[in-house]
Amino acid sequence: MAETMDYYKLLGVDKNASPAEIKKSYRKLALKYHPDRNPDDKKAEEKFKQISEAYAVLSDPEKRKQYDTYGSADFRQRFSQEDIFRGSNLGDILREFGINLGGSGGGRAGFRSGGSPFDFVFQQGGGGQGFQGFGGGPQGFGSSCGGSCRTGPTKGNDLTMELAVSLEDVLTGAEKTIALRHGGRTEKVSIKIPAGIEEGKKLRVSGHGSPSPMGGQPGDLFLQIRMQPHSLFRREEANLLLDRQIPFSGAVLGTTIEIPTLDGQQLKVRVPAGTQSNAKLRLKGKGLPASPRGERGDLLVVLTVEVPKNLSDQQQQLMEKLAEEGL
Repeated sequence: MAETMDYYKLLGVDKNASPAEIKKSYRKLALKYHPDRNPDDKKAEEKFKQISEAYAVLSDPEKRKQYDTYGSADFRQRFSQEDIFRGSNLGDILREFGINLGGSGGGRAGFRSGGSPFDFVFQQGGGGQGFQGFGGGPQGFGSSCGGSCRTGPTKGNDLTMELAVSLEDVLTGAEKTIALRHGGRTEKVSIKIPAGIEEGKKLRVSGHGSPSPMGGQPGDLFLQIRMQPHSLFRREEANLLLDRQIPFSGAVLGTTIEIPTLDGQQLKVRVPAGTQSNAKLRLKGKGLPASPRGERGDLLVVLTVEVPKNLSDQQQQLMEKLAEEGL
């Protein structure tokens, strides 16, 4: 389950804060909590990571909109760490403090190719990469790490895969097993699919991404949900739609039709007289759950009136009489 963080609260700004206010607040907090200024202080290190993530999201208009829409926990399931920091000007701001993000990956601000700024910021180990300290920064305080302070080993890259689920999986929830290959070995991972899950949603499976190249934690695996088409039903949020044809006489006089449900029931439903084509019959509570514990949506039966193309002689005569009567 993704951790809940209030990005606005972390940066100490209002939800209506301007980009300039967000940037100003982050600069102030980054100076306060940066690991070079707080050696061996795990709480300060964690705070620095959190405010950097908050700034990466709130400084990007599209990510901020997504965060405001879905909230922290859901946002962090939909977006990987790499997604969150991609395109961020975090490196530009840190360079204002006199920090050089070294490395020769060729990416923005020297970030390692294929990784994220977050990986690079907190990288540890050899190779001359990582923070170079605050020695030349505007505040004038030096690095306690001899100009190459690193606060933790690099986390492995996150992986993203598609996971196909059926409407039946969405209805009841499901457990699936997927096979992952890491370095020539196959690992089987059991995944719980929550009831009500939506197309495009990302499930985070911690620790099942790429291994760390420097002995740190492996990355996370993100499974992006792809809905499999169903032979009968279409999904519209928590509602299901089912197409059914009725004969012309049934539309005029009324009729009874049998309707299948996703959970295997067969229901007899009355179609009222005078039903028009594309009318919908609503079967309440026969759709999908809106969330694992949410109420179920409805099943909407979309009716189309079947107009016969070929008539027998008797039918032709009857229709002509009906036409004479103004029908």
